[in-house]
Amino acid sequence: MFSKSKSALVFSCLLLSISVLQAQVKAKNGMVVSTSSVASDVGVDILKKGGNAIDAAVATAFALAVTHPSAGNIGGGGFLVYMTNQGDVTTFDFREKAPLKATDDMYLDEDGNLIRMENHLTIKAIGVPGTVAGLYKSHQKYGKLPWADLVQPAVDLAQNGFTMNWTLYGAAQRFREMDADSFMGQYFSNSNGEVTQPGENWKQEALGKTLAAIRDKGHDGFYKGEVAKKIADYMKENGGLISKQDLAKYEAIERTPLKGTYKDYEIYSMPPPSSGGVALLEMMNLMELADFEEIEFNSTAYVHLVAEAMRRAFADRAEHLGDPDFNPDMPIDRLISKEHAKQRFAEIDMEKASVSDSSKFGQLYDGESTTHFSVMDKDGNAVSLTYTLEFGYGSRLGSNELGFIFNNEMGDFNPVPGITTSRGQIGTKPNLIQPEKRMLSSMTPTIVAKDGKPYLVIGSPGGRTIINTVFQTVLNVLEFDMEIHKAIEVMKIHHQWLPDRIMYEKDLLSPDTRKALEGMGHTLIDRSRLGVLMGIRYDEENGVLVGASDSSSGEGKASGY
Repeated sequence: MFSKSKSALVFSCLLLSISVLQAQVKAKNGMVVSTSSVASDVGVDILKKGGNAIDAAVATAFALAVTHPSAGNIGGGGFLVYMTNQGDVTTFDFREKAPLKATDDMYLDEDGNLIRMENHLTIKAIGVPGTVAGLYKSHQKYGKLPWADLVQPAVDLAQNGFTMNWTLYGAAQRFREMDADSFMGQYFSNSNGEVTQPGENWKQEALGKTLAAIRDKGHDGFYKGEVAKKIADYMKENGGLISKQDLAKYEAIERTPLKGTYKDYEIYSMPPPSSGGVALLEMMNLMELADFEEIEFNSTAYVHLVAEAMRRAFADRAEHLGDPDFNPDMPIDRLISKEHAKQRFAEIDMEKASVSDSSKFGQLYDGESTTHFSVMDKDGNAVSLTYTLEFGYGSRLGSNELGFIFNNEMGDFNPVPGITTSRGQIGTKPNLIQPEKRMLSSMTPTIVAKDGKPYLVIGSPGGRTIINTVFQTVLNVLEFDMEIHKAIEVMKIHHQWLPDRIMYEKDLLSPDTRKALEGMGHTLIDRSRLGVLMGIRYDEENGVLVGASDSSSGEGKASGY
C-alpha cells in the first residue's frame, strides 16, 4: 500500500547521521537549555545554589528578558508546565489578556474591513502582560529559594551590562536605520547615544530599575505601584487601552494539564488558551495508529501522513478552541480521545492529499519571536516554559522610563468576526476579541513521562509552526528512538490547514520526495528553518540528563553541571 522511494530512504539515512553544529550536552545534577548562553548559565547557577526546577526557570526567564529582548520578556506572556519527580503535573497560564476597553471590531474600518497591521504594530495591539504574574505565582507555590535571589541576576545583567553579541547588534542597526529617534532606534544605545558595538558592554539601566521593583515587591512590583502607574501613563499619553485597573486585575492561572499517551509514554502539555496541547495529543493519537514498519521515516508516505495529521488537528483547533473562561463547552476531551483519532485516521487517503476548505476553518496565530527553555534539576523535577512578545521585539513600543518592550499579542485574536479566508484569516467565535479574554496561542511547552517520571522536556518558538515542530520532535524520540540533538535537527514540515500547503525546511527534503508529494496533490514551499527547539532527555541507562539547543538558535546553549 505504501510506496518506498529508494532515494528518500537514502536521504533519510543521511539526515539521521547529520553532524549538528552543537553536540548534545550531558550532566548529572541539573540542566537548563535556552536560546541565550548567558541565561542558561544563570539558571544552572541557581540549581547549583540548591534551587529547584521552578527556581531555575524563574531566574532564566528574567535573565532572558535582558539578554534576549526579541522574545524574552516581562512585557509579554506565556505558559509553563511543571512535573515533579513524583509524577505530579501542573501548568501555569500567564497568557496576555485583552484590555477592558477592547471590542471585537476594534481593528475594522467603517466598512468592516481589517485595517492592515492595526492589530500588530500600533499601541492598540498591546495585551495586558502576564509574564511577571506567571513567574511569581509558580514560585510562590513551588519555588524553594527566595524570590529576590532569583530576580537579582537579571537586575545585575541589566544594571552592570553584558557583552553585546552580533545577533543583537544586527537588530540594533536595523532599528536605528528605520527610525533613529524611536524607542527601538535608541534601545541598544550606549552612554554616548550610539549603537553598542559587538564585544562592548551593554547596560539597560531603566530595565534594571523595573526589575529591581519586581525583585523587591514581587507581583505588585509590576502590576501596582510606580511601575504600573508608568505603564498606564504611557498608554494614556499615546492612545493605548491598558489602564491601572487592567494591571491590578491581572492574575495568572494554575490549570490542570492535558494528558495523553503514546504507547508506554505519558504526554503532558498545555490546555487552552494554548491550542498546542490539544493539537499535539490529537496528532500523537493519529501516529499511534500508523504502521511504522511499513512507513519509513522521511519517505513520501511518511511526509504525506504527517501533513494530513497536521491538517486535521489545525482544522479542529480553529473550529473549537479559545480562552476556556469564555468558552466553557469546548470539546477538548473528545478532540484528544483515541476514538476521535480513529475517525480522523480513517479519513486519510494515503494515495492523495485532502483539500482544505476555506469556507470552513483554519488557523494563523502567534508571531515568530517566541522563545522556549527546558529545565531539569538534580531531583528529577522538570519545567517546560514558552513565552513570547508575538512579533520579533513585539510591538516595538515601550517607555524609556521602564526599559522593556511591550507585546503585540492582540493580533492573535480573530480580527474580523465571521470571516474566514483561504489565506489563513479566521473569524470563528471562540477566539473573537472580548475584554479580559486571553487570545488563543500555539505555544506547546511539553513534558513526556516514562514510568511516571520526567523523560523528555521540549518546546520551541516559531509562531504557528510551534505545534508541529514539537509534535515531530516528540515523535522522533518516542517512535524512532532518536537522540535529542538528532530529533531536534532532522527535517521538519508544517501544515496548518489554511493556507493549504506543506512548508518544509530547505535542502532537507529529497527532490524525489517533493516530486512524489506534488503528484499526490500537495503544494510545497521551502523555508530556511522551522522552530528553534530546546530539549532535555533523561538517559535512564546512564543516569544522566542530555540536553541540546537547536543549532539555528545562534546564541543558544545547553548548560548543565
